[in-house]
Amino acid sequence: MKSKKVYVVPHSHWDREWYFTLEDSNVLLVENLDRLIEVLENDSDYHAFVFDAQMSVIEEYLKIRPENRQRLEKLVAAKRIFVGPWYTQTDSLLVNKESVIRNLLYGTKMATAFGHSMNNGYLPDIFGQNMYLPSIFKGFGIDYSILQRGIYTDQLQNDLNFVWKSPDGQSVKANNIYFGYGPGKFLAADEVYHKERLTPLLNSLVEMNQHSDHLLLPSGGDQVLVRTQFPQVVKQLNENDQQFEYILSDYETFMEDAWKDQDFTNVLEGELIATQKSRIHNTIRSQRIDLKQLNYQIENKILYHLEPLAVIGQTLGLKYPAVWLDQMWKQIFDVHAHDSIGGCNSDDTNRDIITRLVKVNRIADALLNIIKKQLTKAICNGLGQENVTVFFNTNVRAFTGVVEQVVFTKAAMFDIQTLTGEKLPIEMIEQEMLSGGKQIVVTAEGEKEVPVPGYYRTVVKMHVKDVAAMGYQTFIVNELVADMPAITVTADTSIENDLFKISFEHGQLTLSNQLSGQRIQNFIRFEDVADAGDSYDFSPLDGDLPIYFEKSRLVKVEKGSLVQKMVVETTTNIPTGLVDLKRSEELASFTVTTELTLNDGEEMVRVKHKINNTCMDHRLRVLLSTGISNVKQSFADQAFSIIERPVHAVRMASWRKQKFAEAPVPIYPLENFVAVSEANQTFSTITSALKEYEVLTESNELALTLFRGVGLLGRDDLSWRPGRASGINNKVVLTPDAQLLQALEFEYAVVLADQPLEAVTMFSLTDCYRNHYTSYQSQTLNSYEERLERFELPFPLQKVDSAQSLFSIDNAAIFASTCKRAYEADGVIIRFFNPTNDSQSFSLTSSVFTKQVETNLFEADLMENQGIWTIPAKGYMTLKLS
Repeated sequence: MKSKKVYVVPHSHWDREWYFTLEDSNVLLVENLDRLIEVLENDSDYHAFVFDAQMSVIEEYLKIRPENRQRLEKLVAAKRIFVGPWYTQTDSLLVNKESVIRNLLYGTKMATAFGHSMNNGYLPDIFGQNMYLPSIFKGFGIDYSILQRGIYTDQLQNDLNFVWKSPDGQSVKANNIYFGYGPGKFLAADEVYHKERLTPLLNSLVEMNQHSDHLLLPSGGDQVLVRTQFPQVVKQLNENDQQFEYILSDYETFMEDAWKDQDFTNVLEGELIATQKSRIHNTIRSQRIDLKQLNYQIENKILYHLEPLAVIGQTLGLKYPAVWLDQMWKQIFDVHAHDSIGGCNSDDTNRDIITRLVKVNRIADALLNIIKKQLTKAICNGLGQENVTVFFNTNVRAFTGVVEQVVFTKAAMFDIQTLTGEKLPIEMIEQEMLSGGKQIVVTAEGEKEVPVPGYYRTVVKMHVKDVAAMGYQTFIVNELVADMPAITVTADTSIENDLFKISFEHGQLTLSNQLSGQRIQNFIRFEDVADAGDSYDFSPLDGDLPIYFEKSRLVKVEKGSLVQKMVVETTTNIPTGLVDLKRSEELASFTVTTELTLNDGEEMVRVKHKINNTCMDHRLRVLLSTGISNVKQSFADQAFSIIERPVHAVRMASWRKQKFAEAPVPIYPLENFVAVSEANQTFSTITSALKEYEVLTESNELALTLFRGVGLLGRDDLSWRPGRASGINNKVVLTPDAQLLQALEFEYAVVLADQPLEAVTMFSLTDCYRNHYTSYQSQTLNSYEERLERFELPFPLQKVDSAQSLFSIDNAAIFASTCKRAYEADGVIIRFFNPTNDSQSFSLTSSVFTKQVETNLFEADLMENQGIWTIPAKGYMTLKLS
């Protein structure tokens, strides 16, 4: 009797776009799925086929073949074609945690409606695994995960099956496809293949499965056509092979059988970014930073502005834009696939990605415009007052702070007051007078052009306080005020608020903590190096020495009571590119313009860098002096808590000898922030789409990669990545757009605190930095600032109150990652999380909602509670309010 069972799983890994476009992929998709349906319907011996766990490909197929829907549903329900749980296979380390959850929500809901969503968090090819994926899978009722990348061999302890555990204690049963997703792609029964390729491979799998007789053999590859011969091949192998029993199977059956016969005790925790067996492409996180920035902007706009504002509007009587949001999310999911958001694509594909994101951004702006205008009109009707501005707080706790707003007035001077007449602290940042243009009036004599008086567009900073959670507050704009404070240019060489001071001294910047007295000299400088890599990976150039930008000139200092700003320029000469893998002797002047902003009372320094990139084949990083020595760990956010990482890669010394796929360089991803800390001091940055960092221990600096420009997709034998080019073995695709020869801007905030690292502080400051608010002025002077101002709109609401709050919570250690309408349109979904090391309890108070129900991530009801909710350490909870 044969003791070892080989589960042959036919599948296709379907890249939505890559060095080819989405259109190329979809044309091929229709041909492949047509053939797959035909084969499965006509061959009952063909057990099943896994179509890469993505519902997006099914949707695309049915756009062209709608007549085949019932045929597909029958095969999915019968578990002959496996789809779900993903909509697209997202890169879990480059997108917002909520984007990962939404991707699975759409994928599981749609696959379930088709008849079955695969009970497997399938991760065949993404570049590293988020530490919360086990918990997220569990939240969708998914019991298993099969994954390829990110695991060191010694972590497996001679079993490819293991328990994968998240920081909140949730876990799934997992399997590492050690040889990737294609070892059985060319499965055959002939003697040469059987003896020389298959048997050695299976013997290796036996050695790596010392507590299991079940061996998994993924038998597919990128965009592969169904192998019609597989049932016959499996039959012949069973006849010829005396050692192994071959089963034409699927991933669900394999995992069920393997775990039914054995409880595997090896537990792996946290993120999986090992580079031993599979490439992780650690430095892909700074590739095509322009599309990553646009994606970050849109994710934040939808998650923290549009959806919660739409919830406020819905509770007051407006329609929730569900269909629009569905379309927007699906377009974003297409961007989030590992190659797409990685930017390791052809120029044509990256242009498509940018176009897709730009379209979604326009829709988001238009929807925000409509909701704000309809709500504000109803507020005005209730007040009997037109000249108002409404501040919408889309966070789950009250807001107090300095905000920026554009105000349009007929007069140059104005103030802003509460409804009780209290003047808000306000400060003019910039002002311009705009022409009113001409209005066309139709008369009996024909059309006439009537001049319209000019008006003022003013950017102001104003201090608002106590705007209620998930609500709004209304203010009056009063014109013709005698005087209005304004920010002014000064001859000073420093800026400050109560917490920080920034001084320009001898061509360098010094950051001081006003409370502790700590001073960090030369706290911002820049490093430029050659990049001899490709679109997947940065590669240092042999013999290249970094070029440092260290001496700056002061451009201007502006001061006001609410905000102070400093602008400096840092210039040096750098090579224009590479010639035959050597830095060019031709030099170009390269300038970084840095703007530093201190808002009154704000616990951070806001930083913006502007460049006009005219050079190629290089990487630019900003080096931030931390003031902390002997750093051993860095701390960054990942999903719902903070991850701790070593600053030294212990395996770097032996990676070549051990034949790693890629050097395990200590360059790491972050979602929003990164920090270094010691007993009574923390230095941290909160970034706007900068996704890559390294701690430089010799200089005590934190390096944030601003961008890398390189014009090739595919290059062999990189310094940190030996062997073949990634993806396309025998072809180099030129990608001149990826050199980013254009104007670029980069933003982040610096925090210098005289206390140990605290999760609550960091997540609070992150909320503050990315702005969970929006505003709207009721005015008729300007019709172009917002997307749809110049068009007529219906106003379905008659009157609403001048202030509102949907709910509030009573624990400052609890944060929200989403607030939206439920997928099935029944209730409002809020996801709360606790990033601390202790369980946290809270109560939710609302005058609007009367029912509170906990759900899982699939949004299925779990339990009702009207009292206290408790979230475990580093955990999260989803509530449905109605």
